[in-house]
Amino acid sequence: MNFSLFVAARYLRARRKEAVISIITLISVAGVAAGVMALVVALAINNGFRSTLQRALLNATAHINVEEKENAGITEWPVLVPRLQRIPHVVGAAPVLYGTVMLTGPTQSQFAQLKGIETQYQPKVSDALASLKSGSLEALNRTGGLPGIILGSKLAADTGMILNGKVTLYSSQGPLTPFGDRPSMQRFVVVGIFESGFYDIDDHWAYASLPTVQRLLGYTDVVNSIEMKLDDIFQTAQVAREAEKVAGPKYAAITWQDQNKPLLNAFKSERIVTWITIGLIEMVAGLNIFITLVMMVMEKYRDIAVLMSMGARNSQIRWIFMMQGVLIGAVGSTIGLAVGYTLCHFADKYRWIKLDQSIYALAFVPFEPRALDAVWIAGGAILVSFLATIYPARRATTITPAEVLRYE
Repeated sequence: MNFSLFVAARYLRARRKEAVISIITLISVAGVAAGVMALVVALAINNGFRSTLQRALLNATAHINVEEKENAGITEWPVLVPRLQRIPHVVGAAPVLYGTVMLTGPTQSQFAQLKGIETQYQPKVSDALASLKSGSLEALNRTGGLPGIILGSKLAADTGMILNGKVTLYSSQGPLTPFGDRPSMQRFVVVGIFESGFYDIDDHWAYASLPTVQRLLGYTDVVNSIEMKLDDIFQTAQVAREAEKVAGPKYAAITWQDQNKPLLNAFKSERIVTWITIGLIEMVAGLNIFITLVMMVMEKYRDIAVLMSMGARNSQIRWIFMMQGVLIGAVGSTIGLAVGYTLCHFADKYRWIKLDQSIYALAFVPFEPRALDAVWIAGGAILVSFLATIYPARRATTITPAEVLRYE
């Protein structure tokens, strides 16, 4: 093996009379390096988007939502919340009431998702209000004057609202009359502004106290969901089944994976497409290696014949050319990994690629390369390089030394 490796390394060194082979060898190395680098960067982007969006979603939303199947609302929430909190892996449960409202500020009006919360429960299930940009969560429970509201930072900017400013909310779902729901209106004072880091939430969500939202939407003491937060997000399926047993047959437990299934499926599809696309680049690199070794065998007929006449075994001759392919794959993989991970580090640190938050929900492209990816990426590239050597290596052992050396 040492003999084969020594000869293979010697053959790969550039010589003036073999300039064409040397150039093709460099192209093969560059092809492997480009494929490895592209796969590292593409997977880093995929991992970055998935992880960043997942963290933002889980910080701002619940892991499990318990809802009434008939959409009639949950009236016995004061009894259900303590029961759900006792389920293993549950760190918090909170009643919430959602409603779509029109929010009118000094500059413009905008539709928003108003969320009624209980301040003693909500911090246990969501981190969106854990650290407000301004104001305080406790101010939602103010008793004198106008009721308080907390706005997302983008929503506040779009409507021109500032802390302690007055805002008007309109809801088409008000008190029930013989002629249907009567639209309702309520003035609020902005007691806080939050920023979760997720554009859709910061641009469309507002929080107010649960009793205030119930009055605005024309409800009695009812909520439409009980949110739950777990200490392990991968236990959601098991906890959801247990929550349905505790709550009863009238209720359904919906996990965060179910709520965001289209987004998660999109990431899976993107990852598969990435593998296929970059795999084609690796195949091109493998073909370059194949061509290089075929030409090398043709060029080295005389050398191979001399080695065989001196006692070199067929297996040693095969390994010479197999080692060449493996060396090309190893060098190309090393260069590709080094360049790929370096690009990912600086691109993520300095946020090279900016995005429109209103479309992509993030302000920049996040790069999150993983160490484990380097192992199988390099392994795959070297495997492709090795497979490309099989035919040229076998071809080299079919040489008959006497025929080749007869005319030398």
